Amino acid sequence: MSTRLQNPDTWSAETRLVRGGLDRSAQGETSEALFLNSGFVYETAADAEARFKGEQDGFIYSRYGNPTVAMFEERLRLLEGAEACFATASGMAAVFAALASQLSAGDRLIASRALFGSCHHIITQILPRFGVETVLVDGGDLNQWADALKQGATAIFLETPANPTLELIDLKAVVGLAHAAGAKVVVDNVFATPLLQKPLDLGADIVVYSATKHIDGQGRCLGGAVLSSKSFIDDKLMPFMRHTGPALSPFNAWVLVKGLETLSLRVEKMCANALAVAQHLETLPGVARVIYPGLDSFPQKALAEAQMSGNGSIVAFELAGAKDAAFRCLDRLQLVDISNNLGDSKSLITHPQTTTHRAISEEERQAIGVTPGLVRLSVGLEGVEDIKADFSQALGSNCGG
Repeated sequence: MSTRLQNPDTWSAETRLVRGGLDRSAQGETSEALFLNSGFVYETAADAEARFKGEQDGFIYSRYGNPTVAMFEERLRLLEGAEACFATASGMAAVFAALASQLSAGDRLIASRALFGSCHHIITQILPRFGVETVLVDGGDLNQWADALKQGATAIFLETPANPTLELIDLKAVVGLAHAAGAKVVVDNVFATPLLQKPLDLGADIVVYSATKHIDGQGRCLGGAVLSSKSFIDDKLMPFMRHTGPALSPFNAWVLVKGLETLSLRVEKMCANALAVAQHLETLPGVARVIYPGLDSFPQKALAEAQMSGNGSIVAFELAGAKDAAFRCLDRLQLVDISNNLGDSKSLITHPQTTTHRAISEEERQAIGVTPGLVRLSVGLEGVEDIKADFSQALGSNCGG
């Protein structure tokens, strides 16, 4: 057999998505096995002692690790090109664990201002209660990053593209500033997916995902993951995860493993649909602006082309009639569903001001561009002409104001 075919590190992304981490049991099953067990047994008391001491390989407890979860972790690790991966119960568990496992009272965290609502809450409300100093900057302004980092930092956290405004951050530039100041760089890469952007290749230290989104891609279950160096996972994250408990369930891990198999096919189609829908939205009445990295009108198009291999499945657009127009549009849609999830095979739309970013102050919403007329569309796998027709009819009766 070819040596290349024996080494998963040489496989294409598509092959890694289908076969990465596959560990068949003695039964020789074709599909990955589902180990729905909480604990494991040992031949002897000495074996149990050795396993707890780390002197013997093997599983201990499904909160620590599980064969099905391990397959998901290894498959995602291969796809991301990371040294190690640890799965979590949700995307927010991944974000919190990646930060809390390395921050202590007196440490300083700098984050981009444009964040998902729950990420914003962790950084501005929860971490400060434990004595962590947190600073928000405009992610696209390198001068603000440089000024904030002059005082040093333990870590920085950012989303690119940001939720929901699709603001991009120059990863190479920010990583350079952060590392010069001694800070670890944590990137939420959920909008780009592991296929369209490689933060670790651009110098980032830690990548987090909500696997609930594109990785599952079919609205079935929650999950998350943290990917980084082996030393960070082993020395920082793993002890935190084992003792605090936000473990991914084996069943959800199995669902996510199967989701990975079709990720490249789904993302490719979603990206093509999203571009066509974004271009169509630009022609419709009442649409004040459309935000999508693939459009010539996107202000950071050059950065998107340099940093990402695709434009993603998320489109944001603003209606001239503010909240009333946004609500009329959403209520008139017949095919696209109103939902705060994204990355699904079904097209989903939400009004961030009243849902995902409701808990953020109006001042902060205005600062990041979450206006009353802004809506976020996650483009799915339906026929693109059907999606376009749905928006044509929804926006065709003075919906825009």
